[in-house]
Amino acid sequence: MKTIAISGKGGTGKSTVSALIIRWLKDQEMGPILAVDADSNVNLNDLLGVQIEETVGAIREELKRSAHKLPGGMTKQEFLEYKIHASLRETRDFDLIAMGRPEGPGCYCYANNLLRDILKTLSNNYKFVVIDNEAGMEHLSRRTTQKIDCLLLISDPSTRGVRAAGKISKLLFELDTRVGKKLLVLNRVKGSVPDILHKIIDEHDLHLFSSIPEDDTLLRMDQSGKPIWKIAEDSPASKAVHQMMTELMEGQNNSV
Repeated sequence: MKTIAISGKGGTGKSTVSALIIRWLKDQEMGPILAVDADSNVNLNDLLGVQIEETVGAIREELKRSAHKLPGGMTKQEFLEYKIHASLRETRDFDLIAMGRPEGPGCYCYANNLLRDILKTLSNNYKFVVIDNEAGMEHLSRRTTQKIDCLLLISDPSTRGVRAAGKISKLLFELDTRVGKKLLVLNRVKGSVPDILHKIIDEHDLHLFSSIPEDDTLLRMDQSGKPIWKIAEDSPASKAVHQMMTELMEGQNNSV
């Protein structure tokens, strides 16, 4: 099993890249695949074209409301594990679980911990786990994803985006988080990457692994509400992700 996590600044297209990676893994018949929407603002399912019934956050709220009505002989932890397993959305191509947002104000730490603990069990059933993380560094600082084979730091071709990726990379060094590879991916690139951006990438000791071009097809599909799961294989973004994932898998195989 290999875990691929996606992180970066908000608005850089993390969920889009996650969906394209899951689509690539499916096309290459590399399943079974577990897709994890670890963002409190759930939207990965829309990009993948599936509906979800419950999220981890919603299950946590349900427990708060009905803790006194648990089935006989079942502890809170057992009830949570049962409900979270039941919330898993199973499809022919992949399975999906979503963290979601707890109701009302407060910290997401408990929902994060639930997701982390359940992933320890679920991940053993899959060859690949793709985790679409929340914007910023929250999940990494809370160690929601304890073991990561490859972390893709997604940035748009902007100074702020690359610097945010650099901060995440630095945080990983400071935390006891097991990450096999940290790779920078520039998304929505128009033309070539400017020299000034290469300089900033070097300053943050990042490795630019891949560039995904601006793709008008993705914009049109998003505007019309179509899942990008159905994007053509010869679209610019799909072709770039194909090349990126092929190189990533070949590098993984060569390192074994």
